[in-house]
Amino acid sequence: MLGQGNRLRKSMAANSLEIRLATPAPTGEITPNPAGRGAVAIHTHGCKLNQADSSVLARQFRQAGYRIVETAAEADIYVLNTCTVTATADAKARQALRAARRANPEALVVATGCYSQRAAAELARLPAVSLVVGNTEKSRLVSLVAAARQGVATEDDPAAVGDDYGALLTPGENLPGRSRAMVKIQEGCDQVCAYCIVPKVRGRERSIPPEELVEQIRQRVDEGCREVVLTGTQLGTYGFDLPGTNLAGLLRRILAQTGVARLRVSSLQPQELGPELLRLWQEDSRLCPHFHVPLQSGSDAVLKAMRRRYTTGQFARTVELIRQTIPDAGITADLIVGFPGEGEREFTESLTFVAAMGFSDLHAFPYSPRPGTSAAYLAGQIPDGVKKERMGRMLELARQGFEQFRRSQLGQTRPVLWESARQRDGVIRRRGLTDNYIRVHTFDPVPPDGGSDRANVITPAQLVELSDTSVLARPV
Repeated sequence: MLGQGNRLRKSMAANSLEIRLATPAPTGEITPNPAGRGAVAIHTHGCKLNQADSSVLARQFRQAGYRIVETAAEADIYVLNTCTVTATADAKARQALRAARRANPEALVVATGCYSQRAAAELARLPAVSLVVGNTEKSRLVSLVAAARQGVATEDDPAAVGDDYGALLTPGENLPGRSRAMVKIQEGCDQVCAYCIVPKVRGRERSIPPEELVEQIRQRVDEGCREVVLTGTQLGTYGFDLPGTNLAGLLRRILAQTGVARLRVSSLQPQELGPELLRLWQEDSRLCPHFHVPLQSGSDAVLKAMRRRYTTGQFARTVELIRQTIPDAGITADLIVGFPGEGEREFTESLTFVAAMGFSDLHAFPYSPRPGTSAAYLAGQIPDGVKKERMGRMLELARQGFEQFRRSQLGQTRPVLWESARQRDGVIRRRGLTDNYIRVHTFDPVPPDGGSDRANVITPAQLVELSDTSVLARPV
């Protein structure tokens, strides 16, 4: 059993990773259930790549005999797949881990993901945390959990399933990605931007063979999944390590060899989007007309200091090419406010550039020094108060762009994947997502048989009215 103060450590010399078993002050013993290994709740912070990893973890736990549940309160094992891209992400992870411990004092609380990879010792010192597993050992998490519940170290366990993505689901099983599945096609980054911790926590770029990806997507389709989102750290360089393979070839192969109804590419750098790649969206309507193109700054001086591989001019030409090729495409972006050396002039350049781009949405966040990145040691660090004031201005501009794009789409009919529904007072409120990444909702009377006639289906719907975060749609 897990005794007070018991701690299992395994040092990985190759990457200085530490797997740590650190028992919080328990209110009782944790007893493994041999007939059914127990209930697992998996929560995810951060990017779509983390969501893809969490989906794989859920399948691995299920294969090993565990039951997947929603909340920490009902779980024997709580897993948080963490993000560490900013200090705020770290703080949210610590808060979530403590909340899980409060909700269930007897659960095994596991921290995994990027924060765990970057700062295993820091997380292991938290009284709320039982086990810390970094990204490089995430494929062994199931067996590590089984060992931790026994209070012993083990290299292998019947629960271990390696990199297998899991057997097919049966109807009604509660696993992530039933309507929209995140599928990781590559991992790692070789570009080493000045501010970014991702290369340290995700490693060098490496691609997953296309035949494996096609099989995964076929499985998701067989399970009833309607949309697949291809995720990774650097999707545009997919296949550089696989002779004769690139992203365009992978997309063609998936579209030709699977029955996926909708295929979405999560993120591409501006220098990776050219006429040949965009032509695929013209050729097959199953490719969703939504492009997330990270910007990070609208100032060329700041982009150079960040070590980004494009200029604002190149970025603007890419956006114009997307709009010429695929009208009504949603174009979203990321932007960092307050990078070291960003003066008022550079910030004003960013504001002006963002306004000119007319993004359908913008994720702006304040620069946060990450230990081990070169930007953390640059002169010209921006005071928090200045970053906060600039964030207010940038977020207002982002809000305006968000509203303007959705208003421009009113009256149009778009295909909507209906993902969730809530029933109240004889009415079902459904939520869904258009192909060009607009969140929509509708209100339907409850069918006479009480069923849900549009759950996990794609139907055309007219966009009719704006609300704060969604658009009212009328199925046609």
